[in-house]
Amino acid sequence: MLTLVEARSPLGSLLSMPMGDVSSGIYIEDIEGLGPVKATLVSSSFAGEDGEQYHSMRREARDVKLKLGLEPDYVSSTVRALRARLYNYFMTGMPVNLRLYDVDGATNLTVGIDGRVETCEPAIFDEIPGVEVGIRCFKPDFLELTPASATGATVSTATDTIINYTGTVETGVLFSMTANKAISDFTIYHTPPDGLVRTLYYANGSPLGVNDKIEISTVPGSKYVRRTLSGGGAYTSMLSGMSPQSNWIELQPGPNKVRVQTAAASTGITWRMDFTNRHGGL
Repeated sequence: MLTLVEARSPLGSLLSMPMGDVSSGIYIEDIEGLGPVKATLVSSSFAGEDGEQYHSMRREARDVKLKLGLEPDYVSSTVRALRARLYNYFMTGMPVNLRLYDVDGATNLTVGIDGRVETCEPAIFDEIPGVEVGIRCFKPDFLELTPASATGATVSTATDTIINYTGTVETGVLFSMTANKAISDFTIYHTPPDGLVRTLYYANGSPLGVNDKIEISTVPGSKYVRRTLSGGGAYTSMLSGMSPQSNWIELQPGPNKVRVQTAAASTGITWRMDFTNRHGGL
């Protein structure tokens, strides 16, 4: 059950709106746009074949609509003062961050989403005062505030590390590894719940020396491969060290098998994957 919605302005101001609580003078009557957004499916038809062939899909932007009620006490606040307070957070065109707190028994889920205010319509002449706010969230996923991580070690056998991903849509990862011994190449094998194995191969004449650190980000919009030498300092892009046939790994909902395989002489090097649980709807 949704218990609290918070709005944060670009300046860091916080508007807290507990569900069913009118003590602040501003309360939530209804929220739309919290479920999964529409998916656009791409397909094509072929002569002599029934139906169509599926190719790809993309999910559209999210539109969150807040219906807010105003409850002035006419001592410390008036309807006009409450509207002016809302304008500090929901002026059209303004960026805003929403945080939603969902409690389901012993399970607490806190997620955030960024957007821009598209509409802010006050009911100035209605008998019951209120404001309807429309927020366009260009990235449709709700993100958990606390990052998750998993660790393992390089192996030369078919030994997998299981990562149970609790999000509801795919998420990219930040893979990092600091070599405690020289390593010429490695392969990351990823088997998500759909059973289709993805591989990411790092070599191409870019070996890692002792205490060199490699980072591989597969997060959409922020993909990179970079290395920091043992002495520290600035990192160097090592995208050329990644095989062109490699896949950018994304965890899928459920148990994901991950294996970082190397030659026998390079086993036992600890690696880490950091990721954010993403939810396609609440």
